[in-house]
Amino acid sequence: MKFLHTADLHIGKKIYEQSLLEDQAYILDRIYETALAEQVEAVVIAGDIYDRAIPSAEAVALLDEFLTKLIEKRIPVIAVSGNHDSPERVSFAGRILEKQGLYIAGSTGETLKTVTLEDSCGTVAFVCMPFVRPAVVGAATSAQAVEELLGRHPMPLDMHRRNVLVTHFFVVGEKGEEPELSESESDTQAGGLDGVPASLFQCFDYVALGHIHKPQHMGKGHAYYAGSPLKYSFSEARWDKSVNIVELGEPGDITVRKVPLTPLRDMRIIRGRLAELMEPDRVASEGEGVKDYFQAVLTDTEELIDPMGTLRSVYPNVLCIEMEKNMDSQTQEYTSRLAGQRKSTARLFGDFYEMLKGEPMDEKRREIVEETAGEAAAEE
Repeated sequence: MKFLHTADLHIGKKIYEQSLLEDQAYILDRIYETALAEQVEAVVIAGDIYDRAIPSAEAVALLDEFLTKLIEKRIPVIAVSGNHDSPERVSFAGRILEKQGLYIAGSTGETLKTVTLEDSCGTVAFVCMPFVRPAVVGAATSAQAVEELLGRHPMPLDMHRRNVLVTHFFVVGEKGEEPELSESESDTQAGGLDGVPASLFQCFDYVALGHIHKPQHMGKGHAYYAGSPLKYSFSEARWDKSVNIVELGEPGDITVRKVPLTPLRDMRIIRGRLAELMEPDRVASEGEGVKDYFQAVLTDTEELIDPMGTLRSVYPNVLCIEMEKNMDSQTQEYTSRLAGQRKSTARLFGDFYEMLKGEPMDEKRREIVEETAGEAAAEE
């Protein structure tokens, strides 16, 4: 059996108040085309279907269009809810939709939802384990929660058929090795979760993971994060996005390969002085790339007038600007000057301001700082 594994669609997501619905519609079309070109027999979505528990009407309509096209081609879709989803909303009308080939496990019950599909080699069982907070199932940790949920499924697994687990937990290696995280995921333990060792899933032929945005393999078995189909933060700028195409032959026979996804607009970081980034030759070298989403890191030391407006005159989708300064030597000098000194909060703030700006704070600002520091001290 051949199936496509994706996850973390985050439909309806905004970055710096920029809606990504157009980009998401484009990438969902690419996933649909890949499913047809690869002649897959199922599509698996491992959680975080939406970006918010209460998605917008536009986000719902986009997902509906994507799923409808797959179902019309008689490609079953198997999905679980993630920590960004509302279990009740994503599983609404589930029993009716299952008759059309759409299987969504939003919440856990007394047993885990299992979808069985047939091919020339026999039966493939897709065991669906949606995201759940440990306390909901009476557990103290995510690992205990997973053990509790697995206990609701008949064990041991029927080894005469191929078994696939679809889940949205923060899975780590057998020795606790964490997956590579983006900046937005660095405090998870992605979403406030402790890690679940991949060793808990060794009995499955393939584990379709969601939750982490970089495609990667976890543990010694066949546990894979598909990653998100789009870059959702600038810390993901260097990552290539893809979907997994999984082929299951006879029990024990499995191949996994990535099919790359090319976005409508990439997400990139540009760095340099403002004047350098605006040079005609530099802009011309970008070609259509000037329409990508940019984070501009400016190395100018002098004050700039409306750098965002200037950049957007040629890079229309600059989303944010950072000013890059060599702070190491300044910080060391500042720290050494403070060593052994006892200064008031206002004086410390004044010194810090001078370090950043290269000039003393004016009298008006100093009065505001002293007044604010005095009020804060009075409240302590």
